[in-house]
Amino acid sequence: MGTRASLLITCLVDTLFPDVGRASVAVLERVGVQVDVPLEQTCCGQMHQNAGHPKDATRLMRRTIDAFADADVVVSPSPSCAAQVVVHYPHLAEASGDAGLLREARALADRTKDLSTYLIEDLGIEDVQAPAFPHSVTYHPTCHGLRMLHIGDRPQRLLRRVPGIDLRELPQATSCCGFGGTFAVTNADVSTAMLTDKLRHVEGTGAEVLTAADSSCLMHMGGGLSRQRAGVRPMHYVEILAGSAR
Repeated sequence: MGTRASLLITCLVDTLFPDVGRASVAVLERVGVQVDVPLEQTCCGQMHQNAGHPKDATRLMRRTIDAFADADVVVSPSPSCAAQVVVHYPHLAEASGDAGLLREARALADRTKDLSTYLIEDLGIEDVQAPAFPHSVTYHPTCHGLRMLHIGDRPQRLLRRVPGIDLRELPQATSCCGFGGTFAVTNADVSTAMLTDKLRHVEGTGAEVLTAADSSCLMHMGGGLSRQRAGVRPMHYVEILAGSAR
């Protein structure tokens, strides 16, 4: 039996950015992984937790645990949602007082990875044989990937192997874009100020493409770039690796 992985596709990718899901499957299959996408999965519950509804978040955690009960490893193109499983699920389960749920939550957390970590650390692959991408690109490291999953520069290491890519450093890259799930809604003025700073740095690179590991952050920054008519395309890095967007 070959290497198998189950895809935590995330509700945002499923509903708004399906090309990111297709690209994730394409990259994993190209490196020899047999991909399963459990149809029972739905939202991981992060938004409910952020909004102060732990009971709803726990209910969705229960569903996610059941959906991936048979998975050897769970891989996600969203460090934000992967962090919900890896970091927050055990805390949610512990708060519920259900010892069985806590064991299951910890077990799922132990076998859940973001895509770049799975490729580099589990499979030992940095070159996914991506098609050429002859464009200038700057990379924004999203907060959950950087601070909760500590994925570091793994997405950039994968991008550096793409033929023809011109990867440009983003000034003050580690500062937040201002999205933060419900933060952009509950703190709109502060969020807008943070986004303005981020986009100024993005445009300063002169890059044609802004990439990141989370579609949510790209959606936020992409909206700002569109309103400014900046001419910079937002694109998930896995789409570049897959060769699905030229």
